[in-house]
Parts: sequence; structure tokens; C-alpha cells
Amino acid sequence: MSLRHKEAHLFHPAVARVQLLLGAKIQKGKGVTMTIQNKTMLITYSDSLGKNLKELNENLGKYFGEAVGGVHLLPFFPSTGDRGFAPVDYDEVDAAFGDWDDVKALGEKYYLMFDFMINHISRQSKYYKDYQEKHEASAYKDMFLNWDKFWPENRPTQADVDLIYKRKDRAPKQGIHFADGSVEHLWNTFGEEQIDLDVTKDVTMDFIRKTIAHLAENGCDLIRLDAFAYAVKKLDTNDFFVEPEIWELLDKVRSIAAESGTELLPEIHEHYSIQFKIAEHDYYVYDFALPMVVLYSLYSGNVNRLAKWLKMSPMKQFTTLDTHDGIGVVDVKDILTDEEIDYTSNELYKVGANVNRKYSTAEYNNLDIYQINSTYYSALGDDDKKYFLARLIQAFAPGIPQVYYVGFLAGKNDLELLEKTKEGRNINRHYYSSSEIAEEVKRPVVQALLKLFTFRNQSAAFALDGSIEVDELDSHTILITRRNQGSSVVAQAKINLKDLTYHITENGQEITFL
Repeated sequence: MSLRHKEAHLFHPAVARVQLLLGAKIQKGKGVTMTIQNKTMLITYSDSLGKNLKELNENLGKYFGEAVGGVHLLPFFPSTGDRGFAPVDYDEVDAAFGDWDDVKALGEKYYLMFDFMINHISRQSKYYKDYQEKHEASAYKDMFLNWDKFWPENRPTQADVDLIYKRKDRAPKQGIHFADGSVEHLWNTFGEEQIDLDVTKDVTMDFIRKTIAHLAENGCDLIRLDAFAYAVKKLDTNDFFVEPEIWELLDKVRSIAAESGTELLPEIHEHYSIQFKIAEHDYYVYDFALPMVVLYSLYSGNVNRLAKWLKMSPMKQFTTLDTHDGIGVVDVKDILTDEEIDYTSNELYKVGANVNRKYSTAEYNNLDIYQINSTYYSALGDDDKKYFLARLIQAFAPGIPQVYYVGFLAGKNDLELLEKTKEGRNINRHYYSSSEIAEEVKRPVVQALLKLFTFRNQSAAFALDGSIEVDELDSHTILITRRNQGSSVVAQAKINLKDLTYHITENGQEITFL
């Protein structure tokens, strides 16, 4: 196969949008990048669809065909925790997965998204170790946010600590023991290996600039800013999505990314209004509310909340039903009422296959009490019909679908891995061997998913500059119409959530998947 140049962005917003929709190509600088295509993005670890990057590439080509247009390659750098999210060094690919040539080989076929942990880095990184050894003489001393120096005298008080939007039940700090024998404290929002960065300092911004340029040179088209909302800390705030400073940071990083031809996708789990704010600034956003909205709709058989949400949602977004984390609950507040959220959560534990409340607790190292650990297929009782309808809704929703690798194979809860590791999120992180994939893709529901997303990727009806219409035909039936500009191609999905039937047409011609 000859090398296919990857497409690059022009950075005037209007031109960039035309490129996105029409697939224009240009080459720039040292590397070549691909415009973000309006095609389904697979989310996967490097060793989850085969044992390494080479097998991943082979399996995608062999079994997934045109159903996948992009790949979110979850952290593949050397890391000391959190399944890659405590990176030691962005310059290297973990040798267990392969090397940069393997990453670039994926980039010849798919547009790629990599994670950049803008809030933190491993305490095993060369930056932390240099600071630990040299203390005030270290070139990286300003790279880390000093907890002790952050607070005025006689603070923090308990009220200060209580105000912080935390991921743990104590103050988010950790002691650093210097080689000279002194001890200070650094901000530490997440796991003990993940030490927070001070994004206000030049040394940190220089690190961000060099890292993004390096990732772009190796095929990255879209940077996922992991834990972005935690990156700015400010006195007398809750230290989460602090405005206006968070916008200043985001704009700085966008300018840096633009130099390398990459786009940004800020990752934030919180109230949907934050996503809407980001969308208003013309960034890509996540639809993290859709998973619970769809579950509620399929559990109840009612389409009212789903129809309202689809009408509200921006087109410039990536949709999800499942990710490497749990199913988010906080994201859906005020889209569903508190009673409807409780109903959905309770139904998940009631009808979900092998889903247990304890899997989302501290007993199983769950960091976020607002997430439920389960595969999406098992959350729907391992029911092929309900699961396919969930994916059908996602395919017709505004935005670009992201499908987690376990979800693409309609995977069940992996209780063996869960109990072996005592990590709640591992219930949805099964390791598929190549031979296992070969068997799973034979299942009718998986075949239907592959056909559905191939159709979604190839139909002009889903153009992001097109339109979407959502109609409630009755309390159980929704009609979603997607059309391109000029309406030369029109796709419709009529879905009944009570009797679990669907009817799909493109320009009046019926299409059947399952």
C-alpha cells in the first residue's frame, strides 16, 4: 500500500470547516496531518484489540473495514499508573505496544486522537525527579504547583479545602521529599502518581508546546485535553473550570496546536452547560449526556427526553455511549430530572447483566462516585435489539460517533478481570486476542453494528454542515431526519422504543441492519 498523505488544517474557521466537510488535503511543515473526518472514531487501548499496535492495525483492517474512520488511541506512553494516564514521557511509545512507526502506520489509514494530560504528569518523570534532586536549583521547579505556597498565611482552612472540587475525600496534596532533606507539598488532584502541573508558568507552557509539536509530527490530528477543567487553580474558587482563566489557557493551547495543524477536544465531565459554553467558542465538545439519556429512553420506552436533547445538541461534537471510564451520571443533570436519574441508575442495576453497585465504590477503587461501571451492552441486559437501537440513535445524533472497542464488539461485563484486579473500571476493559475478535465479529449484532457505521460513514446525509430534524410521532416513537445541504441526500430513522423496532431509509430506499 502506498503512503497516503494525511490532510492538514487551514486555520481560518470558515476554511477549516470547509476542509472538514469536503476532505481537502494540504501538506505542511515536517509532518502531514489529516483533517478530522466525519467518520466514526474507535476508542481503544494499544493492547486491547490484539496484543500491540501492529495487531491492532491488522485487526482493524481485517475485521472493521469502512466502519472505522478514526482512532482515539488511549495513552500509549510509558506510564506509572491509571492505565496510561500517569505519563512519564511523551517522547516514547511504551515498548510493550510498539514504536512510533506503528503509530504512524495507523495514521496512514485513520485520523488519530491522542491524550495529553494537561493537568498532571508522573512523579517518575524526569521533570519531577530533577526537581526532587535539585530543589530550588532545578530548571523545572516552577513546573509543579506548590500547595504550601499557593495559600496565604494561616490557610487553607477546612472551608478552603471543602470548597475545592475534589476527586478524593481529603485535601488534594502530596508531600515531595527533596534530596536536601526538606519536605514540601504539591497539588495532587488524582492518583498518587499524577502530580499537578502549574499551567501559569513559562516552563510548563514550553513543555506543552514541545509535546504537542512532537505528537503532531507523529500523526496526531486531534489532542484530547484530559482533565482539562482541573488545570487552573485560583484562590477562593472551587478550582474547577475557573473563568476567565480557563479560557485564556484554552486559547493559548489552541494557538500552540494550530502551529502543528492539530485540533483540540477538551475532556470535561460535568453539567452539560459547560460543554455548550465550549461549543460557543467553536471548539469540539463531548456529548457525555447521551449515554444516560439513551438508557433512560430504552428503560422507560419514552422518547421525550431523547428528542429534547437531540434538538439541543451542537453539531460540532463527538458523541459517546461508552468510554474507558464508567457511564457518567453528573453529565445528565437537568437534562433528566433527579427522579429520572435515580430511576435510570436503579434500572441499570436491576436489568443490567452482572452489574453490581459495589463495582462503582471505593472497594473497587472507583475514583468517581458519579460514574457507574458497566459495559453498555451489559447495561442493557446483553440484549441485542436494545443495544442496536442505542447505537442507531448514536449514529443519527448530531456530531461524530465515538465507539469504544468493547462496545463495537457488543462486549459483556468482564467479571474475571474485575475481580482479578479489584479495579471497577476494568469491568469494561476486556483484552481481546486476535482469535477472539475473529469469533466476536461473526455475531449478528456485531455485524449489524459494522454495517450501520459503514453506512453512517459513507452517507452524505450526515454532513456536519447539513441539518437534523427530530419529531416525536408518539410517546414511544421518534423520527430522526438527517440531510445534507440542498437535501440531495436524506436519511431517516424511525425508532419505536416500546416494541424495539426501527425503519431506516436513505432517499426513500429502505435499509436493514439487524
